[in-house]
Amino acid sequence: MSALWRINLWVCGFFALVTLACMGLLVHQALADVERELQSAEAVVEYLSETAARDPVNLQPRLTQSLRHVRVRWLGPGEAARLPVQDGLDAWLGRLLFAEARHSARVLDLQDGRRVQIAVDPRDEIDEVWDSLQQLLSLCGLALLLSLLTIRWAVRRGMGLLDDLLHALQRVSDGQLKVRLRDEGVPEARQLAAYFNRMTEALAQARTDNTQLTQTLLAVQEQERTHLAQTLHDDLGQYLAGIRAQACLLRLVVDQPDTVERTVRELEHNCEHLQQGFRALVHDLYPVVLQHLPLAEAFALLVEQWRGRQGVDCQLRVSASLPPLSAPDKTHLYRLLQEALTNVARHADASQVRVRLQHCGSHLRLLIRDNGCGAQQPQRPGVGLHSMFERARSLGGELRIISHPGAGWALALSMPLEAS
Repeated sequence: MSALWRINLWVCGFFALVTLACMGLLVHQALADVERELQSAEAVVEYLSETAARDPVNLQPRLTQSLRHVRVRWLGPGEAARLPVQDGLDAWLGRLLFAEARHSARVLDLQDGRRVQIAVDPRDEIDEVWDSLQQLLSLCGLALLLSLLTIRWAVRRGMGLLDDLLHALQRVSDGQLKVRLRDEGVPEARQLAAYFNRMTEALAQARTDNTQLTQTLLAVQEQERTHLAQTLHDDLGQYLAGIRAQACLLRLVVDQPDTVERTVRELEHNCEHLQQGFRALVHDLYPVVLQHLPLAEAFALLVEQWRGRQGVDCQLRVSASLPPLSAPDKTHLYRLLQEALTNVARHADASQVRVRLQHCGSHLRLLIRDNGCGAQQPQRPGVGLHSMFERARSLGGELRIISHPGAGWALALSMPLEAS
């Protein structure tokens, strides 16, 4: 059942209850009024009976034909007296309003030989009450009709807006993010259209950003593969080729101790460079240091190596007791700090960097600040910032980046800790 039909049923039920209550009040008031009217009518019947008995000439038909609630009926010779017969709704209403005792009639034999029937007749009162009930029903019916028409008009306007919104959402679910709602109508409709249009604009911008980010990540992936291939071929491959050549040379100079000793030293030198190259390559691919050192010591080693390479004063402060973290969380934190320091080296032009890792209650906070050139916010994030935001999301935390021209950069991460 549609919403309009449910509203119509509720309104009809409400009007039915109100109508029944009004009819009950009307009938209750009619009972009191009828009681007073019948008492007056009985008094009139008593007066007419006494008048007819004393002086029949005063009881003329033209004087009694317009009396309310009293009927004077002249009877012919041999005609029997009878009460007015009522049927249908009039009979039901008469039984409801009038007692049967009130329906008795008086038949008088006048001195001049005429016979007359004088009786209380409730038909006038029944007609009045019935007219009042009809007026009440007509008024309630008209009010109900106007209410239903008004509700239909209002609901149709609202349903039209919902239909437009549903159609627009279906198009959005199909990937058509250029759909927009018309900014017109009542203030609520304009507000809804404004929010919907901002949502679709944000979704379209997010899809554009994701497309660009995906393309950039693919390009970075190809660059990393190219760098890895060049490193293996140009650096490590050359050392392996030299080691192989020197191993072959040893076979030829086994009887020359000096040459053998020099070749062995060169082999040791090449093997050491080869090992260093492999360590650097593995460190770029995965921070192996996290498998052997606690997080605080891994951070200290990373900061020390970065300070040595960049020549920038970088200080690290770590809480005395850090909570235990899972391996993925430690990797995300390590990579986030590594990416932040890389951005400082590339863009900040800073001479001082401060890194702080704090355990505050149920949260772990990482703060990185520099005294570099800064930038005006907002700024379109690049791959590095996107990767940091994604790592913060993976940690279930919130990452905030604040920067002002000449005031440096500030990066703050707050991640919740699982309740133990």
